[in-house]
Amino acid sequence: MLAYLLSPRFITELRATSRLAGPLALAQLAQIGMGLTDTVMLGALGRDALAAGGLGAGLFFTIVAVVQGLVMGVGILVAHARGADQTHKIPPLLRSGFVLATLAALPLMIVLWNVEPVLVVIGEPAALAHDVGRYVHILLFATPASMWLAVQRSYLAAVGETNLVMGMAVAALVVNSVLNYGLIHGHFGLPQMGYLGSCTASLVAIWGMIAATAAGMRGTQTARREVTPIDWLVVRELVALGWPIAVTMGVEIILFLVGALMMGVLGAASLAAHHVTISIASTTFMVPLAVAQAANVRVGFHMGAGDPHMARRAATAAFLLGVGFMTISAVVMLAAPYQIALLFNLKPENAADAEVIAIVVRLLLICAFFQVFDGAQTIAAGALRGMKDTRVPALLAGFSYWAIGFPVAWALAFPLAWGPTGVWWGLAVGLAVAAVVLNLRFWRLSARAANA
Repeated sequence: MLAYLLSPRFITELRATSRLAGPLALAQLAQIGMGLTDTVMLGALGRDALAAGGLGAGLFFTIVAVVQGLVMGVGILVAHARGADQTHKIPPLLRSGFVLATLAALPLMIVLWNVEPVLVVIGEPAALAHDVGRYVHILLFATPASMWLAVQRSYLAAVGETNLVMGMAVAALVVNSVLNYGLIHGHFGLPQMGYLGSCTASLVAIWGMIAATAAGMRGTQTARREVTPIDWLVVRELVALGWPIAVTMGVEIILFLVGALMMGVLGAASLAAHHVTISIASTTFMVPLAVAQAANVRVGFHMGAGDPHMARRAATAAFLLGVGFMTISAVVMLAAPYQIALLFNLKPENAADAEVIAIVVRLLLICAFFQVFDGAQTIAAGALRGMKDTRVPALLAGFSYWAIGFPVAWALAFPLAWGPTGVWWGLAVGLAVAAVVLNLRFWRLSARAANA
């Protein structure tokens, strides 16, 4: 095994995966930074503004993130085309991705326009629902740009232009920060818009990011294209690949949303501790998520080239990088959970904060356990997408999270009275099962392809 890991071909693959994953991870962290900036800026306006803006932004970006899964097939097919040295197929793929993104954006905007009545129906206070509705009514005009941006990023990752993705994300973070401050408080000659200034800043930053990325893409050879009719067969293929990816993302996101709701039932301290811990877990997850995107590209490239042995090497390299990082983060969580909790401005001398800190410490110990499995499952999913395998993984993910993870979380939290730790053990079990079944499927499929 050591000889395999030290072989020149494996080291070359490890470097190629790292070059792709590094900029993608920084881009993901910059995106998280945009959300953090919004939260900090809105917090200065008080609880009501923070609640309305936080809920509005959370709804928008969560729903859009799931629907963006529809266009992730662009990167898969582009990687296969490059591996097969069929670059003439790439421009129609890119164009079809933009068509699909546009078709998905229109109904999504209609859904977002009706957020206020939906919130009222599910029992949110009318005043909060109204404020969230106003926030989303501005932000929803970023929907087309967000969908097109997903196509751009998927394409750029597949052609190895991840530095452009990173650069645009960092620039958007800076623009969003400046505009947030200016539009919320009326500085720099900008109008004072209060909490609506935050969503306006995000709207401008997202449209600016897609325009700048489009300009940068003109320098990539395969993006240059003639005007030809839309190939609806390609659009159909993208849908066939993309809808299971969207479902996979949706079932996982909804599981964690339900986990938050269960924490709310357990009390304010449990819910606050959950938000702190999930913030930490979401941040560390950005690294294996980027590695999974790199695995998608590298596995797809080698499968397109007809070399399943190299595809397995690419997956091994991704697994080593992603799970290695998550193992390190798990060790840090095990070694210093109390110190990590204090990073969130919680004060031990305050009785309410002390209760939250105590729960966070217990949850971080569980979080350390599922760090490795969370990394393993997302990398396996990325590798499977590189093999154009998306439907069965969606079923496996749904089974892992909802047939196992959710029942375990509920049973441990309530009938067995484990409380907040029960919820998190349930989430951990769901992720562990997903990691095992998805990895088993990838190695079995890739071995079959290698032996064919």
